[in-house]
Amino acid sequence: MVNYQVDGGFHQRSSLISTEQRTLFDILRPMTDASHTRDRKRSPPDSACFPGTRLQVVNNVNKWARSDITTVSEPHEVCETSKREDRPVVSFFFFRNAGDRSKIWRLPTTLASQMAAAIPQTEPFIREAVQRNPALLSPPEEAVSLRDRMQCLVYEPFRAVVQRKKSLVHESFKALVRRKKVVRALTQGPLLMVLDGLDECDNKEEIQELIDGMLVFFNENPLIPLRVFITSRVEEHIRCRLDVPAVRLDNLVDHCSDDDIATFLHILFKDGCGRNPVVQAYIRQHREWPIQSDRRKLVEHIGGSFIFASAVFKFIMSMNSEANDPPTPMDRLPLAFEMNPGLDGLYTQTLARSQHLPHFSGIISTIALLSAPLSTSAIAELLGIHIYEVVNVLVNLQAIIQVPGTDDIPVTLCHTSLREFLTTQSRSGNFFAHPSHHVHLLLCSLECELKYLRQDPGLFARPGKHIPAVVDYAYRYLSHHLKGGKGCFKPPEYSSAVHLCREALALQPENPEPIGDLASVLGSRASQIGSLTDFDQAISLHRKVLKLRPSPHPDRPFSLHNLGTALLDRHWLTGTMADLEEAISMYREALELRPSLHPLRPDSLNNLGDVLLDRHKRTGSTADLEEAIALLREALRHRPLPHPHRPFSLNNLGNALSDCHRLTGIMADLEEAISLLREAIKLRPSPNPYRIYPLNNLGNALVDRYQRTGALADLDEAIALHREALELRAFPHPDRSHSLNNLGRAFLCHYWCTQAMADLDEGISLFRKALELRPSPHPDRSIILHNLVTSFRAIYRATRVLSHLHEAIAHCDELLMFCPVGHQDRADCLDDMISLLQMRFDATGQEEDLDKITALTE
Repeated sequence: MVNYQVDGGFHQRSSLISTEQRTLFDILRPMTDASHTRDRKRSPPDSACFPGTRLQVVNNVNKWARSDITTVSEPHEVCETSKREDRPVVSFFFFRNAGDRSKIWRLPTTLASQMAAAIPQTEPFIREAVQRNPALLSPPEEAVSLRDRMQCLVYEPFRAVVQRKKSLVHESFKALVRRKKVVRALTQGPLLMVLDGLDECDNKEEIQELIDGMLVFFNENPLIPLRVFITSRVEEHIRCRLDVPAVRLDNLVDHCSDDDIATFLHILFKDGCGRNPVVQAYIRQHREWPIQSDRRKLVEHIGGSFIFASAVFKFIMSMNSEANDPPTPMDRLPLAFEMNPGLDGLYTQTLARSQHLPHFSGIISTIALLSAPLSTSAIAELLGIHIYEVVNVLVNLQAIIQVPGTDDIPVTLCHTSLREFLTTQSRSGNFFAHPSHHVHLLLCSLECELKYLRQDPGLFARPGKHIPAVVDYAYRYLSHHLKGGKGCFKPPEYSSAVHLCREALALQPENPEPIGDLASVLGSRASQIGSLTDFDQAISLHRKVLKLRPSPHPDRPFSLHNLGTALLDRHWLTGTMADLEEAISMYREALELRPSLHPLRPDSLNNLGDVLLDRHKRTGSTADLEEAIALLREALRHRPLPHPHRPFSLNNLGNALSDCHRLTGIMADLEEAISLLREAIKLRPSPNPYRIYPLNNLGNALVDRYQRTGALADLDEAIALHREALELRAFPHPDRSHSLNNLGRAFLCHYWCTQAMADLDEGISLFRKALELRPSPHPDRSIILHNLVTSFRAIYRATRVLSHLHEAIAHCDELLMFCPVGHQDRADCLDDMISLLQMRFDATGQEEDLDKITALTE
């Protein structure tokens, strides 16, 4: 087995030992830091039911677990009770921005490993499943569906052991116990599966798939001795799946009393006062603190929130405070009654305590935007500051951030809503973690990685090599920060990133990873500024990576995709058909490497279908159009409900059929497109970030239908859809200009119908804002310029205000720069310019306009 050691985790790259010789633990590689037995100090959340509180709800859940899926809270207490009573428990505690703990792909293998330890009779069935289909252990980009993995690794092995070839349909679990038909581990009660923090999993579609698969399993096996205990905040993508008769739902808010809060505060103050010499001296003189009336007042002010209660106590008893803060806990107690009980208010008040300190903004933004938590020492090294400076900022924030006692344990958030607060500008204001900080983290990551590579160029090449946590983070999550900073890079920052990537590549010239990193940075810069030179270099580097991954290298399909995408981006900039043809060739080979049963075949079908559709638009080839739609239909067939990626296929096919209608005029295609896009939107409830794509496409399709039928209701709905899409792309979203342009186009169409000048003014305003976000020479600027030309020509015809005609001509003149000789759109652009110049000559009689027309027609 080839391994390498990383601070905070042990990672396996490949195995040279046969499955039969390896332990099941080695085969499954479970996440040991995701179960209820983990070290909570190192692997948060470090939370549990406080002694003496929530006794009734915990008792109710344990009674249920001994004797339907349910959601409440306090999973650690339930797990511990089951453990004390010798009942088998498996668990997975999701935690946002904690590497694989915020993803779902390792859930089945982790649960299977724990189940085999708790019920050893399941191990041979799990091994057999892996031997039959090794892809069950593959990473998410290669794995079979989550539903199949849970079925093969967890449900079926458990059912096989429980049933012992006996049906549970006509015989109760208790009867099986009496007849000794179940294993010893289950004699104390059913197997309990605990899934905590389901809302903290990033894979929302897969969570829905998980729940749907569970419900099907229980429907088919109603008497199976398995209980699933789920805890989660109420989020729509979870609630809509659990709100069914087979599930028992409960709300923790209904079980939180003032008595619980009073008990909680009593224990905290008893312990805290015993450790504080100032408070002890006060009590010796005054006999009691806080007095009973103040305690009751605190309980009333807290209003049942344990999070707020904890924050209030930490504020009162804090040993570290600002210079102008009241000096003692007794002085701070009256201020606690004025603290805002809402979490946003609490976050604002708490963060303000460290706002004046050096590096505050950088440290807080880093914690908010990291893909996985880092320790104080790793954060300091990443940002190039001292550890004490990080601790100095965080020590006053312990009411909302869990700050470990040592420098090597990750810093985590007390509640994930803090990250949502910090990344939502309308809520956090001056504390907003701006996406531009991703750029800073990218550069810091590159610098950290390069520092260690200079010391040891073979750092990532040798097995068993110890890799510092900050370097491992940089190596793993570079692309996350490159993507997160899209649209925020300044030219010097791109230059620095390119320079650092080149130096890292020089130290490991035959490693495809740094080659790919440099290609990605150059491609990102090319897309933002429209640099043909950068595109050329990025494509050359992608070609080199592809050569280093000859067939049958497992990563060759990804390299083919990356090269194809870079070629397609260059084609969109230049209009060069050779790039489009080669991109199609790359996507075809990637599809061939993913046969019919390959889990990523639908992705390749979509990619090839999209580029064939693009070629059809350029050439008018009916064969391309038919093949594209056939490929996209096949991709959709591979993704039946409840497949998590079905909305993507619905959106792509709907978009293709819309394009087909624009070219053929067949209304059936447009109607089918609208139906598919409506389904995609339904499967992407707000605030799903991918909802925006079917919103835009359906809006455009409804505009098309309005143009055919004249139904103003379609146009009104299109405007509403584009408004929602624009709200989902609030500034500084890198694609906000697309939504501004789409909404502007809808208003322009509304003007053609109503002749209302307000519609035209609104459209022009939106186009202007879109243009500001796409400075020259951005390739998307040309589309916006075309819409502005159309709008100003329309407003000139309506008002005869010459300044509007001048602006139309200026935009058209710039548009010609995007359509050089040989460009497919140059002829139409020339026609527009000649028409506008003729209109101005007719209005002014300037001979100069006739001279320009003559020059353009030569």
